Amino acid sequence: MNESAVRPPLQPFTEESARAKVQAAEDAWNSRDPERVALAYTEDSRWRNRDRFLTGRAEIRDFLAAKWERELDYRLRKELWAYTGNRISVRFEYEWHDTAGQWWRSHGNEQWEFTPDGLMSRREASINDVPIAAEDRRLR
Repeated sequence: MNESAVRPPLQPFTEESARAKVQAAEDAWNSRDPERVALAYTEDSRWRNRDRFLTGRAEIRDFLAAKWERELDYRLRKELWAYTGNRISVRFEYEWHDTAGQWWRSHGNEQWEFTPDGLMSRREASINDVPIAAEDRRLR
């Protein structure tokens, strides 16, 4: 897929199309495939992820590859929070464990901005991590 590819659903978002966009993102992220996920972003997409600032699809792909090397058995759920025009806001939580076997639940919020062809040009993510016991996992 190249930069000029169209990634429906497209803006302006309705509740139905915003929910579909959120579900597509959840499905892609749960694949833990950095190549697949990165294709949803523009070549010059700007990200803030926690304390990291990234620019461009290549940086995003490298970031995701490193993320899923650290965050093992990653499982994510996203929920539509709000939408308007070319923007969507979501809340999410995901669970993962580190190499020592400690499980974590990460909670966060994201704001997304899209180009007319449906690619994400901006992502702002705030995330907090909470250690959990394996038996307290909710996402399997």
